[in-house]
Amino acid sequence: MCDEKNLADWAKDTISRRQFGALTGAAALAACTAGESESKAQPAPRAGLRERGVTFATPDGRLDGFFVQPETGSHAAVILWPDIAGIREAKRNIARTLASQGHAVLVVNPYYRDVAGEQFADFAAFAAGGGFQKVGPWRAKLTAEAIMRDAKAIADWLDRQEGVSQARGIGTQGYCMGGPFTVWSAAASPRIKAAASFHGGGLVRPGDPMSPHALLGKTQASYLIAIARNDDAKAPGDKDALREAATAAARPAKVDVYAGDHGWMVPDSPAYNAAAAAQGEADLLALYKAALA
Repeated sequence: MCDEKNLADWAKDTISRRQFGALTGAAALAACTAGESESKAQPAPRAGLRERGVTFATPDGRLDGFFVQPETGSHAAVILWPDIAGIREAKRNIARTLASQGHAVLVVNPYYRDVAGEQFADFAAFAAGGGFQKVGPWRAKLTAEAIMRDAKAIADWLDRQEGVSQARGIGTQGYCMGGPFTVWSAAASPRIKAAASFHGGGLVRPGDPMSPHALLGKTQASYLIAIARNDDAKAPGDKDALREAATAAARPAKVDVYAGDHGWMVPDSPAYNAAAAAQGEADLLALYKAALA
């Protein structure tokens, strides 16, 4: 799981290096002439894709997010649940990359019950700005039941969008706190046929009937459970419990420990590991190719 102290120490170092760079050489000249910070610059749309901010009704209010898809054709949809830092450019870029592979991707603002849109520019801003304390009350509302209500509404909305194939299943992927959301989503909607958890926390909750590992049999999905090596070191029995649960539920599941620490899949994470992330992306695409046909 995310370690608050380690993230705070990393953020202080990262921001100090950013400030130093911004005050020297060409960076200083750019800061004087650009008129806005780099974090506020709008990226050019990727060729062949169309993207937009969206909002729509759910039982709990108006959910907002970022939707990107190929400009032409009909494609399988994907629900992307962010990590604790929420919707931001790192997650939008993950969605753009997936859309370029032929998917229609919705990045969900998981905190829509309380706030709309981006709250943190990146993980450094989250860690340095008291992110854990800020999101605590919002995160407390993200129960299994709440996510299941969301998933039903999201799947219905996706099926009504131009360019989304209703003949193909919906995929879902989640990072850190979003990991268990993928299983709850699959349990809520039979339209979800593939679910991937990357360094997900709380997938095995002994004694909890809503524990994700206990719900695999209530889904029609195939799974990729990608576990961080340091998370595995802390809870080595979780991978075995997940494998046993998948076998008992007769659900196809790849449950592996990856050569990266918690957060290795996310480019703005202090633990980002490019090689391990490439493996995770390849395994994700293989899952979607097999399960969303």
